[in-house]
Amino acid sequence: MQTPAIVFADSVTKPTEAWIGAVLVSASHGGVYAAYCAAKAGVRAVILNDAGRGKDDAGIGGGAWCEALGLAYAAIDTMSARIGNAEDMGARGVISTVNTVARSLGVAPGQSVSEASQLLTAAPIVTAEIPDYEEARTELPPGPSGRHIVLADSASLIGPQDVGQVIVCGSHGGMLGSDPKTALKVDGFAAFYNDAGGGADGAGFTRLPALDERGIAAGTVAAMSARIGDGRSTYEDGVLSRVNETARRLGGAEGMMLKAFAQRLIA
Repeated sequence: MQTPAIVFADSVTKPTEAWIGAVLVSASHGGVYAAYCAAKAGVRAVILNDAGRGKDDAGIGGGAWCEALGLAYAAIDTMSARIGNAEDMGARGVISTVNTVARSLGVAPGQSVSEASQLLTAAPIVTAEIPDYEEARTELPPGPSGRHIVLADSASLIGPQDVGQVIVCGSHGGMLGSDPKTALKVDGFAAFYNDAGGGADGAGFTRLPALDERGIAAGTVAAMSARIGDGRSTYEDGVLSRVNETARRLGGAEGMMLKAFAQRLIA
């Protein structure tokens, strides 16, 4: 019998047929929506990034969600490998969190991604129906400038309609792989993310200089201040942990509540 495949992906929101029945190692955060994307794609098991765990343990929220389906789930320590970079995750990632399905297969904290992913090839295929999960995307009323604030649980929800707007996103602040074009799909006026605990090599902040080069104000909120994967929490609860130079020129600073700064940007 052929051993199931192990596949690597910088983002869990871009499934391919190769994921079906495979162990997915994805450098996305380990929240519920990421777990849902993996399950919906038909994976055998999934390894994600714990994003520093963060507020309400949102960075590993996918573990319990997967457990209810019987899907094996593990997450790596965000400080062990760069979030958004699956190649680095495979090379350096160290498991920090497992659910009971993964634990029953011998996966444990402290293992390398290489060891854990091999063990997960023995995971059973999930037969339970995958419940629907819809991410939130909300556009707040425009300010005096005519700009409005977009709240999105995931960067995958950002589109052409968001050009010139203030985008508040529940996704992590890391580029996907090393491509600066992944920092933001459109030319927003400003964009904000979760810093995922900073992460290995400061990966949780890497969108910011890339957006500076495009003249887009950008920042991250501290993972412990807002739930990763939750755009509204990013907006309502988030405390800025880092801003780029474009944002700084517009009055942004570390320690500010994101909500107050975002309101300034639409004034």
